[in-house]
Amino acid sequence: MTAATTTQHEHDLSHLLRSSGFQDWRREVTAIGGCAAPIHLTGSSRIYDRATGTVLAERDGEILAPCGNRRASVCPACSDRYASDAYHLIRSGMAGGKGVPDTAAAHPRVFATLTAPSFGPVHTRRITARGLVIPCGCGDKHHRDDPRVGSALDPDTYDYVGAVLWQAHVGKLWDRFAIRLRRTLAAVLGIKVRDFRAHARLSYAKVAEYQRRGLVHFHAVVRLDGPDGPWTTPPAGLTADGLNAAIRDAARGVSLVVDRPDGVPLALAWGSQVDVRPITSTTAVALENDDGEITDSALAAYVAKYATKGTGKSEATDRPIRDIAHVRHLDITPHHRRLIETAWELGGRGEYEGLNLRRWAHMLGFRGHFLTKSRAYSTTFGAIRGDRRTYRLGETLAALGTPTEPGAVLVVNDWAVVHIGHRNDAEREIALGIAERRREQRRTRSTQPTEHGRTS
Repeated sequence: MTAATTTQHEHDLSHLLRSSGFQDWRREVTAIGGCAAPIHLTGSSRIYDRATGTVLAERDGEILAPCGNRRASVCPACSDRYASDAYHLIRSGMAGGKGVPDTAAAHPRVFATLTAPSFGPVHTRRITARGLVIPCGCGDKHHRDDPRVGSALDPDTYDYVGAVLWQAHVGKLWDRFAIRLRRTLAAVLGIKVRDFRAHARLSYAKVAEYQRRGLVHFHAVVRLDGPDGPWTTPPAGLTADGLNAAIRDAARGVSLVVDRPDGVPLALAWGSQVDVRPITSTTAVALENDDGEITDSALAAYVAKYATKGTGKSEATDRPIRDIAHVRHLDITPHHRRLIETAWELGGRGEYEGLNLRRWAHMLGFRGHFLTKSRAYSTTFGAIRGDRRTYRLGETLAALGTPTEPGAVLVVNDWAVVHIGHRNDAEREIALGIAERRREQRRTRSTQPTEHGRTS
């Protein structure tokens, strides 16, 4: 900050703390968890008794609502809530709950990671078993935070066009992988592909994570069910070992061909690194046990955290690019800047119009959702948020002293957006402080020992 900016910030902070409405504002911000970019709404909300039509509670005026952004770099508070919801969504599909029977935990389950192929040598940081750093291809021994790690060794020969096109089509590549996986499993059972759904169902949840080279890879929890989903047992011929082998076979055998700008065909496929490991039901807190198996709760937390990340390089790239000239001002590596510029350039060509690459240039061409799942895997984000709204409505009714249950009332909201975000940096600073205190309180609760001696 400049001296003038610092002075203005201190003035805004002092004015906010001394204002007569500070405590009301602070209660509103605390109620939404310290959201960094709240939505200011004006209007009204009324709770009616469905049977009598009586108004049980009403509120008029202005309120704050959380922005709901899943990216930690944009809003830590809302990303925490999203990560919590993602955790429950992922874990219920592994261990049961949220409408999924506990017996689903006994079905064959694996944790698979599919990576991107190489589009040219990049700076790497590898460590030996003894903890020694292996020299990179450039001759240097990179430290952990070296911004060169993941960047092209030779930008002039790195295939940026191929990298962006792979990124733009990776969702379709996953779809082909899932189809190939079902075909492979059908072959294991000795049945026709069209009959697979009558014998078994493939359920999964996957999260996209950016590698330092700017390309996504997928972490996926894959589960085998019977024909009616988690409520039915899969055929005896399908095991976790068989699922492991089928995933590796499907990853190796699937590809997608697209055209480069000059018309030369480009085959898109998964990288050679495919990791598949079994999931075990245990209350151990480590991600892996001594046998290399992955635990339910730790894996759910591990996967959920990736759902709150962007490209992983800077906050700036979490926002759409409106003008390519702005890219030179972003605090990103030259490698990532080159990926953005390539996506923008390809997005201006007619043959790639359907890919909307300029819209997704800030995501380096990746156009998919960060967390997706098959229908039968587990609950949905909508159901989880609905449960939270019902719980809060129950708290409101209890505070009113009425015996009415949430299902017996009708809530009518009539709100309009006034503006989005805090009025100044002082408000945002206090909101971020509220969010950090809440996060610290959750950490403290999670590490407190229970009556059985374990952490909660």
